[in-house]
Amino acid sequence: MRPARWILDVLLGIGVTLVVSLFIAADIQGSDPDAWAYLWAVGLGGVMLVRRRYPVIVLLLSAGAVISYYAAGYPAIGVAVPLAAAVFSAAEQGRIVASIVTAIAVLGISVSYRLVEGQDPSVVVGYELPGHALLLAAAIALGDGVRARRELRRRAAEIGELTAERSAREAEQRAMAERLAIARELHDSVGHALTVVALHAQTAEEALSSGETVARDECEAREAVRVIATTTSTSFEDLRRTVASLRREDPGSRTPLRITDLESAILPARRAGLEVVTSVSVVSPLPPMLEAATYRIVQEAITNVVRHADASRVDVDIRENADFLRVSVVNDGRVFPDRSPSTGEAKGRGLSGMRERALLLGGTFSAGPDGAGFAVRASIPLEAGA
Repeated sequence: MRPARWILDVLLGIGVTLVVSLFIAADIQGSDPDAWAYLWAVGLGGVMLVRRRYPVIVLLLSAGAVISYYAAGYPAIGVAVPLAAAVFSAAEQGRIVASIVTAIAVLGISVSYRLVEGQDPSVVVGYELPGHALLLAAAIALGDGVRARRELRRRAAEIGELTAERSAREAEQRAMAERLAIARELHDSVGHALTVVALHAQTAEEALSSGETVARDECEAREAVRVIATTTSTSFEDLRRTVASLRREDPGSRTPLRITDLESAILPARRAGLEVVTSVSVVSPLPPMLEAATYRIVQEAITNVVRHADASRVDVDIRENADFLRVSVVNDGRVFPDRSPSTGEAKGRGLSGMRERALLLGGTFSAGPDGAGFAVRASIPLEAGA
């Protein structure tokens, strides 16, 4: 665990105070400094406590303290040592220009004063100045490096958070897409199966409830019961596969839905006594996803006709037109009662599911009154799902 910032600032302030105090105590000039000289050491260390909040002010105070220290006539402690922590702190907070300008200004004042005092130029300029300049430059470079590294860590953390957030959002979108796909599949398959079961149950009931049982009625009842048993078995198998896929188990193989199997989709309409006219004009081979979507759209449209429309005829037309597959299911009955009379939007999920299937493959979908009847139309690119 990283220590708190204020602890680091306190330790840095103590370090500056101790180092400057040691240089004062060394008294290389033999001037015997009094106790007041150490106040500058304490002051230079004390301003480190606010170096993060006021980096430029701390820099100026430190530079002023060094100049006033020498102006008071106290023993030499160098220029770079007492100023290094201040320029480092300013550079660490991004005030690199202020650090460089202050360091150059203090060095210039120090060198000028010492030359005016008559000190040896070879010692002042040739020996001490390069050492002070390198130490201050190193402090500035170190501060800027710490700032850059901290900024790099911050950006890396932000990128990591954004990546994690994007991954979570994509996972949520994938889960939502899977749920919608499963919901459509359950609605279409189970809804269709229940419609078939209801029709044949009604047929069996009518055949068995007739006043006098004849061979024809008995055959109709047996056939209706057989269809009910077959349909419920198939629906149960589809439901089992769906539950297995939700549990991440092996869902097993599923028979692909094809346009050539449309007879099973329109069978409920024929059983209900509707006249069904089917026209299929497709030359190009279709991707499996496109065939499955077409089958489901026709199946759901037929189911809606049987359940909601007082129709006598249904026209199913599937044809290849340019680069699109056009699908239309038109009946001559009344408008579906599960649609809002004000907006025409579906209250149930049947039309919404058909629309989602078409849109997911880059196609278009429409459903609404068509003359005296109702029409469902979809147009899907032939390359969809390839």
